[in-house]
Amino acid sequence: ALLNVQEDHTFTESVLFGFGSALGFTLVMLIFAGLRERLELSNVPEAFKGVPIGFVTAGLLSMAFMGFSGLVAN
Repeated sequence: ALLNVQEDHTFTESVLFGFGSALGFTLVMLIFAGLRERLELSNVPEAFKGVPIGFVTAGLLSMAFMGFSGLVAN
């Protein structure tokens, strides 16, 4: 809601922004769930099993999505 107010979006733009945000969040959660399933089946060192490999995966996924930040013009 704060982003919509700061950017002075109309009602329609706000609704589309909400749907786009929800779609993006769902996409990221699906990708992360798939990666976690693959990591459970792969040979991960004992020190990285569980939460540590989750943090590493989240960091790499975050850097991958940061590459998309320059694709859309303001």
